[in-house]
Amino acid sequence: MEEYIFNGYCRRMDQSRMVMVEWTGECWELDCDYGCCPYETACPIAEQIRQIDK
Repeated sequence: MEEYIFNGYCRRMDQSRMVMVEWTGECWELDCDYGCCPYETACPIAEQIRQIDK
């Protein structure tokens, strides 16, 4: 099982935050709205998540 913690500015929440990302063996589980967030294309946290999802 892989687990990551990313931090950065969240535009949706308008504050910095930490996001926990965990591989369950089948998919990634996240405690943010990655995948449906309207600000995802400009999100520094989403960029870090895309890097591990490659």
